[in-house]
Parts: sequence; C-alpha cells; structure tokens
Amino acid sequence: MYPFACLFFTPEVTKQAERMSLTPQELARYQRQMLINGWGKEGQEKLKAATVLIAGAGGLGSPAAIFLAAAGVGTLRMCDLSQIYPTNLNRQILYRDAHITRNKVDVAGEMLTTLNPHTRVEPVRDAITTENISDLAESATIILDCLDNFTTRHILNRYAITKSIPLIYAGVENMEGLVCFINPPETPCLQCIFPEDLPGKKFFPIAGAASGFIGTLQACEALKWITGIGDTLAGKLLMWDGTTMQCETIEIKKNPDCPACG
Repeated sequence: MYPFACLFFTPEVTKQAERMSLTPQELARYQRQMLINGWGKEGQEKLKAATVLIAGAGGLGSPAAIFLAAAGVGTLRMCDLSQIYPTNLNRQILYRDAHITRNKVDVAGEMLTTLNPHTRVEPVRDAITTENISDLAESATIILDCLDNFTTRHILNRYAITKSIPLIYAGVENMEGLVCFINPPETPCLQCIFPEDLPGKKFFPIAGAASGFIGTLQACEALKWITGIGDTLAGKLLMWDGTTMQCETIEIKKNPDCPACG
C-alpha cells in the first residue's frame, strides 16, 4: 500500500537521523543560541550535520575554529602543514608555550575537542594543492579561507567555483582586515576581487586582537549561512580599520572576463 515507506525507515536512514538529533547534553549546551530568532533546534541540527573545512590553523583559523566548535558544528576539518613557533603565540590563540614545535592541527584537534567534545575535529597535516583539494574538501558544507598566501587561496577559489561551495575569504595585517562571502555562481569570486596574486610576506606586522576579530567574523558568516539566519556578505567586501574603528562595506561586481568564473 505504501511502496516508498521502506525508503524512509531503513536502518541506515534511522542511524543517520539519530546521529543528527541533539542529545540532552547538547540541548542544554546550545540553549542560549537556539533562542536566536530563526535559529532554534532545526538550525542547531544543521550545524551538527555540517562539515567545515578550515584552510589554515593560524591567526584567523584559531578564533574561527574556536567559535565554530563552541557553536556545535559537527565536523571541523583543519588543514595546515606548519608547526607552532613562539612568534605565533601573540595571535594564534589555540596554542600555548608547551605546544611549540608541535604540528598546529594536532594541537588544534586536542584543544577544540577539550572545548567541545561533541565536535569532531579532523586534523590534516598537508599543504593544499590542485591535486589534493578534492580529497581535502570532500563532503565540506562550506570552506573558510584562513590562509596567508594567494597562490593557495586561488586553489580554494577555483574548487569552490567548480563545486558551487561557499567560500569565506578573510585577510588581516597590522590592525586592518577584510572579509568576503563568496557563493558561486551567484557572487563574484576571489579572482574577480584580486585579479593578480598579491606578493606574499614571510613576516608582517599583526596584532592578535585584529586577527581574532576578523576570524570571528568568518565564524559568524559560516554560522549564519549554515543555520539560514540573517544576511551574509555575499557580493560585498567588508573592510575594517582597527586603528580608527571604522568599518566599511562595499559592493563588488563580477568580472565578465575573470579567468576563474567568467
């Protein structure tokens, strides 16, 4: 009489529903954010089902990962090849003196799991390349660009375009920062905004509070998009100057001749 009933009640579907349902501990933990208009239990279940790829576990990736884990994102995939150095500690707030010389993503996994044992952290000790990006971003709901070089940023950008996955770009230096929500094919891509690679710097001035602020904005953008509340920075570039506390948001346009998305 109901030929499709078996499709909805198979053991695998039932197990998946159980994995995505919230435990009493999670309901208590996330109570305050579920009170936000439009968030609720449904939004929290979306967070639990989400996989966020965080490319870079440094000054931007640290605060972004902390707030995404605290909010209850189900899986955080942290990708970074580098180790922890003393010069990282003014801004990369996942790490401590005792962690110096260890791999960032290994420590990030430990610290984030301690922060929220309900979040699964997948540490990836590897550089991002055109050859491995498909494996690294497999099943990702959204990608956070927390990198410090445009060569790798453009690899993420091209993959996001190919797979139509949202990409949240951010950059920070001194006491200034940029944030943009790239949602192909609707919005301009990263190469529309930055047609040419900006020169990389081995060392540049940066305040920890600045990277913390911008990384937190990335987390906010991801949380809004996953839960479906509010408006993202899609098609806009937010520019923040911490020395004057001035914040400006400008509209950005697609480049019809963009080699990546045009």
